[in-house]
Amino acid sequence: MTKRHVSLPPAAVDGLDTFVQEVDERLASEEDTCRVVQDVLVDLHGDREAFERWQSGGNVSPAERVRLQSYDPCNTTLESEYYAEIETEDSRFQESKYLQWLWRQFDATPMADNVAFALEFRRMLADHLFEECGDDCRFFKGITMTYGHNITVGDNVVVHDSVHLDDRGQLTIGDRVSVSDDVHIYSHNHDVVDQTEVRNYHTILEDDVRLTYDAMVQAGVRVGRNAVLAAKSTARTDIPAHHVAAGSPAESITIKSGWESVATPLEEAGVDRRDERRIDYDIPENLDVFDEFQRDLAPPDTD
Repeated sequence: MTKRHVSLPPAAVDGLDTFVQEVDERLASEEDTCRVVQDVLVDLHGDREAFERWQSGGNVSPAERVRLQSYDPCNTTLESEYYAEIETEDSRFQESKYLQWLWRQFDATPMADNVAFALEFRRMLADHLFEECGDDCRFFKGITMTYGHNITVGDNVVVHDSVHLDDRGQLTIGDRVSVSDDVHIYSHNHDVVDQTEVRNYHTILEDDVRLTYDAMVQAGVRVGRNAVLAAKSTARTDIPAHHVAAGSPAESITIKSGWESVATPLEEAGVDRRDERRIDYDIPENLDVFDEFQRDLAPPDTD
């Protein structure tokens, strides 16, 4: 066994349960989500006195006003809000944006380092933010995501510190998956010539997968059941079930001992099936396009 059971003192447990239940019930109600997020963040950051003073017309400094306004997610923008395809997901994103803001700003509080408290709070948020989230999942500090609402997570999943879950396409994570610190899992990529051309995919981690420290799974890859991706490796093609893959690009280097009879032979690994998981989307014809690079992409060797 690598871990032992740890519990909070009874009084702390009571306070935690009461708080998480209250936020959960408010998010599930008809109450405006922006208002709920704002209230929770004002109190978690200890800014209730300044907030009430500002709301009642009292004097606040410009810096205080900016800080107090930013507790309301309606007054914020996220990077994913600038993506062109958001035009087709706007109704879903408006809700997930507010919940994402609560998740991120909670992580900026001292409570985010109280593991028992933080795991319970994020698990509750995941129920509202993700497409689906199973039982007994643990989400640690500094996890980021693109939208949130395109993520499906199974039971007993552990996602450690500073992981990026890109769900610009679609991301499915099976049961009992372990994602180590600093892992990046993508569901979109960019064209080599025209960086503004984005392709979205469905990326899949099957049951019992382990992604180890600082690994990367590229868009559209399927990591098979019980497979392992080694530290600092990059999966560019599918990893078969029960295989251990390492390197950049990752290649299957062995099969887990005892699983040889049911695993794909090593010589048959490395098949690229990403195109099977491509997700098409439409961009409105009247979209006001922002070209952040201003590049001339016309190659010299074409007519």
